[in-house]
Amino acid sequence: MKLHQVWQFGVKDMKAVPLPRPRAAPKRRAWILGVATFIFIALAWAYLYPPPHYTSPVRDWLPGRLPAEPARELTDEERASRVVFRQILTTPAVRSKNSKIAFMFLTPGTLPFERLWEKFFEGHEGRYTIYIHASREKPEHVSPIFVGREIHSEKVTWGKISMVDAERRLLANALQDIDNQHFVLLSDSCVPLHNFDYVYDYLMGANLSFIDCFYDPGPHGNFRYSQNMLPEVTETDFRKGSQWFSVKRQHALMIIADSLYYTKFKLHCRPGMEDGRNCYADEHYLPTVFHMMDPDGIANWSVTHVDWSEGKWHPKAYRAKDVTFELLKNITSIDMNHHVTSDSKKVVTEKPCLWNGAKRPCYLFARKFYPESINNLLTLFANYTLI
Repeated sequence: MKLHQVWQFGVKDMKAVPLPRPRAAPKRRAWILGVATFIFIALAWAYLYPPPHYTSPVRDWLPGRLPAEPARELTDEERASRVVFRQILTTPAVRSKNSKIAFMFLTPGTLPFERLWEKFFEGHEGRYTIYIHASREKPEHVSPIFVGREIHSEKVTWGKISMVDAERRLLANALQDIDNQHFVLLSDSCVPLHNFDYVYDYLMGANLSFIDCFYDPGPHGNFRYSQNMLPEVTETDFRKGSQWFSVKRQHALMIIADSLYYTKFKLHCRPGMEDGRNCYADEHYLPTVFHMMDPDGIANWSVTHVDWSEGKWHPKAYRAKDVTFELLKNITSIDMNHHVTSDSKKVVTEKPCLWNGAKRPCYLFARKFYPESINNLLTLFANYTLI
């Protein structure tokens, strides 16, 4: 075969074979991959760590973000409650140009640390409101900022549902002010651990409510559960936690809107139940409801420090001699929340206190301080930037 025939044969064959597409340059491929990776990381970060007070309808409806429907058919009351809770959780929070924190004091009477709280609030008018529920006697005030801040109060008995009633009464009064965006429950023995700006930024910048919540299979935990709470509250959902909470506005609305679960605890969580069991609603009601209804919306620890290390029925209390710079420094340096079960195993669980995904100190307030410690606390507050 001649040379020109070979050439013609090759050209003819090439017409039937599709030509290969030119490949993208390596630099261009790397650039596209880099942009795609950046977009993916940005979306993932925005989903996991949304801006403060941000509520995404898509995020809220994703599987696992709201409680799964139980296998059984819901009762009419459950269906109605879930509709209300879902509506509250998926409705964007009301924006306020003058956001405030509501400080709600649950006390039997006079507040012994008014002078300390006055120093704490000084210079921050318009960024806080005060509400006092005095269950035994009208308080005598030494600070003008507490005058006239009492709400209508009812008798409160330790361990009974009246404690929860008082909490709901405080929230209902505080929610009337649209500028109140965060709600802190405090006792007469509570003191601040940081200055106002630190507390304000911590609470207003958080995307969670600080409700303590953990599973305790022991005698002071799930042993208190009553089968009479079925079908709405199962034993596996029953939780325990500190009474002292700090909640955002949406969760405050949920608490006062609830009727179904409140009634269950009112009727079936009380001292002197069957089999010699004592159930205390203020330790179980909120942890259980929020574990069921919005488990991703709570921090699972309280921002109010209480020392239960002595293993008694009541937490450790601080006399004047105990109140030192070292004590407050030790409390404010804690960045791990700590739970211990009440069974024989005494299982200890420690987790970091995460504030919008970042590890931060756990506590903004502390209790129980005796009134005699007021002068020591005032001195520390005046002389140290720690608190």
